[in-house]
Amino acid sequence: MDTLTITANGISVTVDLTVGHLADMTVDIDGRRLKPLHRAPWIDEPRATLPQDLPAGTVRLSGDFLCAPFSRSDVEEAPLHGWPANSRWDVVASAATGDGWRAVFRLQHKVMGATVDKILSLRDGHPFLYQQHVFSGGSGGISVAHHPMTMMTGGGRLAFSPKRFAATPDEPLEPDPARGRILFAYPARSTDLTRFPAADGSTLDLTDYRMDQSREDFVTLVEADHGGPGWTALARKAEADLVLVLKNPAELPVTMLWVSNGGRDYAPWSGRHRGVLGIEDGRTALGHAASLGDNWLKREGVATAFELGGNVSFRHVIGVLPLFDGEPPHDIATAQRHMRIAAADGSTRDVAFDGDFLRIGRSVPG
Repeated sequence: MDTLTITANGISVTVDLTVGHLADMTVDIDGRRLKPLHRAPWIDEPRATLPQDLPAGTVRLSGDFLCAPFSRSDVEEAPLHGWPANSRWDVVASAATGDGWRAVFRLQHKVMGATVDKILSLRDGHPFLYQQHVFSGGSGGISVAHHPMTMMTGGGRLAFSPKRFAATPDEPLEPDPARGRILFAYPARSTDLTRFPAADGSTLDLTDYRMDQSREDFVTLVEADHGGPGWTALARKAEADLVLVLKNPAELPVTMLWVSNGGRDYAPWSGRHRGVLGIEDGRTALGHAASLGDNWLKREGVATAFELGGNVSFRHVIGVLPLFDGEPPHDIATAQRHMRIAAADGSTRDVAFDGDFLRIGRSVPG
């Protein structure tokens, strides 16, 4: 068995067990069927036609997956983004609950000596996937991130929970113009997300995903201290829906945006990986060694790894709703049984949501 699908009233999620990626997420709501997650265009192509040195996680790139570590595995030998993103997970349990479905998966590999479990929960009538990852035992530090990806055919508009600033790393993803293109300046920093420094000396709006800009860019957003959930909302224009990604900032203090819009010319990307946005909530710098050592985020007071030993866990939520007014929300607030989404004009709508799940104000990360 290479996939497992779990369902509840109005929602289904399929897991690719060969690499632990979410292969599909479907939400049926208000007479519509919404699919918020991306699937790489080469997944169904014969493996022999793809570069032989590709990590399994790139070959099967889809949906969301756990990175542990995020980026380079330069402390313990593993592929890019670690074994959780590149190797098989076993199904430990999968069964209906009183109000939905719960499934538990276990990574066959250990990470820094730790056993890694993935727990997925669906609730009847909730347009959200609730995820938890648990590291049991092990020793040393581990950087982590979720890697949800969505795709747009007509671009989109973004909104975020309050951020302290946005910053690009020292080096771009594609430094060689013969292989790809970038638009951001590297390194650069801005407290105004609508005016981020560009490579050509102008500025770019991080809240506007434009399809006419061929690029492969990466930027880190650092959460402000606001006491609520961290969230990213993407209003996809052509798809007419609102993709929501939520976290507990005490657990995952940064949100990294991967803008992949035809900016890589080499295989398997070949200019065809277009309209993709990674919304990657993490506790990490770039690379395992960098996350454990001195780094620019630590100097800003931002944690970049968990310390293993005992049980370490963190939670994350992905959802999708029909788009009503064409714009992302002005604010999102969570209560015990619902989420309240506020528009710029002051109007609000409530959506079924487990407001206790993210443990805002209650979790004590390792």
